[in-house]
Amino acid sequence: MAQILAPSAQWQMRIAKNSIHATSPLTTKMWSSLVLKKNKKGAVRSSTKFRVFAVNSDNSTINRVEQLLNLDVTPYTDKIIAEYIWIGGSGIDVRSKSRTISKPVEHPSELPKWNYDGSSTGQAPGEDSEVILYPQAIFKDPFRGGNNILVICDTYTPAGEPIPTNKRYKAAQVFSDPKVVAEIPWYGIEQEYTLLQTNVNWPLGWPVGGYPGPQGPYYCAAGADKSFGRDISDAHYKACLYAGINISGTNGEVMPGQWEFQVGPSVGIEAGDHIWCARYLLERITEQAGVVLSLDPKPIEGDWNGAGCHTNYSTKSMREEGGFEVIKKAIHNLSLRHKEHISAYGEGNERRLTGKHETASIDKFSWGVANRGCSIRVGRDTEKAGKGYLEDRRPASNMDPYVVTALLAETTLLWEP
Repeated sequence: MAQILAPSAQWQMRIAKNSIHATSPLTTKMWSSLVLKKNKKGAVRSSTKFRVFAVNSDNSTINRVEQLLNLDVTPYTDKIIAEYIWIGGSGIDVRSKSRTISKPVEHPSELPKWNYDGSSTGQAPGEDSEVILYPQAIFKDPFRGGNNILVICDTYTPAGEPIPTNKRYKAAQVFSDPKVVAEIPWYGIEQEYTLLQTNVNWPLGWPVGGYPGPQGPYYCAAGADKSFGRDISDAHYKACLYAGINISGTNGEVMPGQWEFQVGPSVGIEAGDHIWCARYLLERITEQAGVVLSLDPKPIEGDWNGAGCHTNYSTKSMREEGGFEVIKKAIHNLSLRHKEHISAYGEGNERRLTGKHETASIDKFSWGVANRGCSIRVGRDTEKAGKGYLEDRRPASNMDPYVVTALLAETTLLWEP
């Protein structure tokens, strides 16, 4: 992320009245460039391109289903559909289910708690399987449109205790600490991801079982021989804007078939909520496109870049005059807790943090100005201005943003050496 600007007002997790009617949802027609037409026998042509599946080759039947999917029910009922979203037992999978709400809502507190079968997500035993969903943040639903919403939830036992995979609970405690609140922590998160061909677990645009040309031509590139998956990236970008996610940009990455989007600047707990909702949207869009989303930090071994989730961070004191000294003190604290941070920064990160491909070694902490081979990078503009932000380049693409953002605040604002 090149800059940290002013954060959005949505960190209060409210939706402005009547804002939902401003734009239209993603319709099936918007996917025209992603759909692979069937041949006369009704079979899908084999290709590495995206495809959308239909259960009936009769176009009239498909069209009727599309019409129902895109039907705006707002003129006929006050009821809305709320898609409750939560993090599953692996700590990286997103789950969701829908329920009808009697009228539009503006704040999570207006929504009822709900429950699900935790034994089917690896989060509870079969003999005591009920897990309770607490609504925490609301976003507009780009798939259903209208007044319909996406609801980010965290997870509790029936007794009200957070279950082990509920990382949001501890993060909320950190961000409610008076010392942290006073420093108004900003985050800008760079989420990298890889698009894989269905069934073969191989990057989009790569010959199956083979390799493209060496890295170099693909980063931020244009062209059918260099850019693979742009429609997915663009569709995701627009879906995030529609939903109210504070997405700030996107680009093709160094490894072909790999992309990045940036979310922020976000304040406190908002950063985690927005990244998780953006990941959910990306899962849904790749599902529609017939492409597999991977957050593996090193999807292809060898001379290929891994996938990270660089986290830009600043506090009020860092952004004010004399902030560079505050940044250096924060970096010192981070150096002393390097092992604690690495252990919380994502599974499989040792395959990515090798000291090559724009990474630092996982075993050694380092920092530098404009150095992408360090654990912590400080930008030239921050050094010149004497204030600004730092970039933690260690988090893996599959990191939990609640864990990473809270740990940065804890180490730099609450922890004493």
